[in-house]
Amino acid sequence: MFTGAISALITPFLNGEIDEKSLINMIEWQIDEGIDGFVPVGTTGESPTLSHEEHARVVEITVKAVKGRVPIIAGAGSNSTLEAIEMAKFAEKTGADGVLCVSPYYNKPNQEGLFQHFSAIAKEISIPLILYNIPGRSIVDISIETIMRLQNECKNIVGIKDATGDLARVSLQRLELGENFNQLSGEDISALGFNAQGGNGCISVVSNVAPKLFSSLQRESLAGNFAKALEIQDKLTPLMKALFIEPSPAGVKYVANRLGLCSEQLRLPIVPVSKNTAEILDAAIEHAGLLRLK
Repeated sequence: MFTGAISALITPFLNGEIDEKSLINMIEWQIDEGIDGFVPVGTTGESPTLSHEEHARVVEITVKAVKGRVPIIAGAGSNSTLEAIEMAKFAEKTGADGVLCVSPYYNKPNQEGLFQHFSAIAKEISIPLILYNIPGRSIVDISIETIMRLQNECKNIVGIKDATGDLARVSLQRLELGENFNQLSGEDISALGFNAQGGNGCISVVSNVAPKLFSSLQRESLAGNFAKALEIQDKLTPLMKALFIEPSPAGVKYVANRLGLCSEQLRLPIVPVSKNTAEILDAAIEHAGLLRLK
């Protein structure tokens, strides 16, 4: 089972190209800080603007750098089922421990289309598949009934990244899918409440820049130490909120640059944060104790 603080890795760029050195350094630093796993080439990794070759390269770099120390769930999402299958097969061949597949965006499939899409991918690989339900970006919502069908049909569909923002879903899904179905939050700020209702962890954005704090929050909450987890949550709340004032990953790349982890470079149509947002982020960094600003 995938548990705890799992970083939705940003993809560092330098002069418009993947900054491989910074990516490797970030992976090593996050492992040293206690991170429990990685998701390369997800939305936070700017997968929509990576070429197929770049997508593959980021997965390769991550697998090679991690060296089996923590699990890797490679992004393999597409609104083309055939393309998603190819990405998933590549991830398995490269050595990823699982794949994360987002619900198809833009073409708006119905529940039967979602079932056929995910089951087609799962049947082409032997490693675990984590569903990614994010209606805010994909428009469609994977219903609990469809998840149950997928669980019954495909034994390697083992969990979900839930970014619905609806905490009631955690308990409802747990009751229908069982304790062993891997539920991961897709929203940092509600991850504590998610775990309190039986969640297993979070695929996180903030852990790119605060891996020690967020890993500690996850460990305490999963152990049932909610008072201690809430103390950590209070340190991170302003930052978790500020990271999403403007479209992600603009916020987290700004913070990563302030911490000296990588450049702030993004790919269009995502643009750097405004001056006003930068000031809010600076205050949030200070509040979390990540960097004492002058």
